[in-house]
Amino acid sequence: MLFLSGGTGTPKLIQGVRKLIPDEDITVIVNTAEDTWVSGNLICPDIDTLLYLFSGIIDDERWWGVKNDTYHTHDALMRLGCDERMMIGDIDRATHVLRSNLIREGKSLTEATEILASRMGVRARVLPMSNDPLATMIATDSGLIHFQEFWVVRHGTPRVDGVLIKGLDDASPTAEVMDAIRSSDSVVIGPSNPVTSIGPILSLRGVRSLLRERFVLAVSPIVGCEPVSGPAGKLLSSEGYSVSSRGVAEYYGDILDLFVVDLRDGVSPDEFDLPVVVADTLMTSLEVSVELGRRIICEIDRNV
Repeated sequence: MLFLSGGTGTPKLIQGVRKLIPDEDITVIVNTAEDTWVSGNLICPDIDTLLYLFSGIIDDERWWGVKNDTYHTHDALMRLGCDERMMIGDIDRATHVLRSNLIREGKSLTEATEILASRMGVRARVLPMSNDPLATMIATDSGLIHFQEFWVVRHGTPRVDGVLIKGLDDASPTAEVMDAIRSSDSVVIGPSNPVTSIGPILSLRGVRSLLRERFVLAVSPIVGCEPVSGPAGKLLSSEGYSVSSRGVAEYYGDILDLFVVDLRDGVSPDEFDLPVVVADTLMTSLEVSVELGRRIICEIDRNV
């Protein structure tokens, strides 16, 4: 089963799917445009969320970092005058240190992720979308800032005027990513932020055209006129789309074959230009995640 993932929505769905199929049968293509260097180490938040999920150490209350992690190094750096504006746990930092050392030794991000996954006992396949450096930049009323500055440091408060993916013209999807899509009959886009979590993957050369040849199912991250979590509403609006499930479907465009909306959304399937399934997508418990995963698997089996 192949997923496109970023943020927290898709990992929550994968948590449920893991109860239905073996990890060995799961491949995840992961957004890397929110990666950033902090205190000399490369932070890959979307990759690490999946590594921690599959290795059983994810903090599944916050859906980032390691459960019961400590922050001694972060606190010490702050006392020494290092303005480490992202709060990084000690175990989490060990992941970043090893990744950064592997990359300094000449390993690609894909190779470094494979090594980390192997040492953590991860049996699923976690694939960075690209080995090339990319950065999601947010145009705000106070200038162009990195997504992590916008969301983590400023808590999403600045006005958003647009989104720019720096480095996109020189970046390519990895061969592993393209092979994964070619070898899969279906692709699942979970309820992640469409603009900054999934959008960078879709923007890479050749990805959209290849997805048009596959059965693509997406889960809306919007209920009514509000995102389930995160800044998806502001970002969709800045790109000219309505903050609604219809806006998400329009953003994804012709790659979609089936769209899943929440039963609380209040929309009619007739409002969409593609087949729509109504389900409980608010994954407030593992049981709900499992049921959503079961429904998605049934729809894929029915259509592929």
